[in-house]
Amino acid sequence: MITLLRPLTRAVTYTRWLHMLLGGLPSLVAMMVIGSPDPEPASWVLMPVVVVLPLMAVAALVPQTRVLEAAQARGLLFPGPHARERGEDPGISAGPSASWGDRGRVLCWLVLRVVSGVAVGIATFWLTGQSMGLAFGPAGGATDLVWPGVWLSWYALLAPVPSVLLLLLVILAGRLEAAAARRLLGPSAAERMAALEERTERLLEHNRLARELHDSIGHALTVAVVQAGAARAAGKPEFTERALTAIEDTGRQALEELDRVLRVLREDAGRDPASRPGLTRLTGLVEAARASGAEVSCTVTGELAGVPGPVSREAYRIVQEALTNVLRHAGTVPVRLRVDAAADALELDVANPLPDGAPALPGGGSGLRGIRERAALLGGRAHTGGEDGAWRVRVRLPLV
Repeated sequence: MITLLRPLTRAVTYTRWLHMLLGGLPSLVAMMVIGSPDPEPASWVLMPVVVVLPLMAVAALVPQTRVLEAAQARGLLFPGPHARERGEDPGISAGPSASWGDRGRVLCWLVLRVVSGVAVGIATFWLTGQSMGLAFGPAGGATDLVWPGVWLSWYALLAPVPSVLLLLLVILAGRLEAAAARRLLGPSAAERMAALEERTERLLEHNRLARELHDSIGHALTVAVVQAGAARAAGKPEFTERALTAIEDTGRQALEELDRVLRVLREDAGRDPASRPGLTRLTGLVEAARASGAEVSCTVTGELAGVPGPVSREAYRIVQEALTNVLRHAGTVPVRLRVDAAADALELDVANPLPDGAPALPGGGSGLRGIRERAALLGGRAHTGGEDGAWRVRVRLPLV
């Protein structure tokens, strides 16, 4: 019983009723202005509809009509702040009509609104009159539900029946109109595809930013930890001074990277890829690793400034992650870095001796996975693993 009465306590039931009555309002206005030469009920229904429908066809051609109808449908047909339950996603597009298919669906929606509005309006007027006729007799108006032209006192017991029928009709018609709104005012296939592509791009951007945070912040923390440990072990003021300077520089760079990524996430600034570091800043990356105590030998062939921006930026992150892994897992060991910028491809090779007893098997950490993902996104390939007692990261990125 409570389940049957629950729709009567929901505000959306009555906002849907209002939405349907508003749909029939243009026909009522047309009927009042033009009038009907035929007193038959069918004429009172069909005449205004026939007059209003051509106007609906013209309105459907206007792209912004879809925006207005969608706003009304979202506000009146679906639960929201005005209802007593948590809102649901109506699945209605907020944009204007972009194709003839959208305009055709808007036209169908307008026709449905007019027809359903007239039908619900007539039912509201007639059933309300019948309830009054049953309750108050001749003073409330004639009733045709029980016995035409006759009113008996016990008819008052039947007065709620037309009202109940009206409420059931309103609830059912409101649900059908809400379902029709989802179908006729919902996003088209092209809009759904565009939304899916936008969401995919946003997820890819977030994944890229997460990798950058992992690389830059992880590198800075690793360098700081290694520098602090080396300074404590050395016990020399000169070395401690250099270590603190290196920690300060690395921390400052990490803060700049963090600030840039947070600006992008807040969308306070444009997403300018050129602001990300590239291979032209490779020297600073190598010097930071050297300042941590690692013996880094760097060999560069070719012109790094001529490497395309996307490749240069991703290659910088790959080298950064490789050096970070060396400092984190192998310590201050000799590192051999080779960067070869040829005409058709960029090759990166980072090698360091494996610590005693360390397994020479490819790793599966998030850093190494990020290296492989970066290479794959650029159409290249990456190999990470142990070779002849050394750990190597070899990456080839095409330039053409």
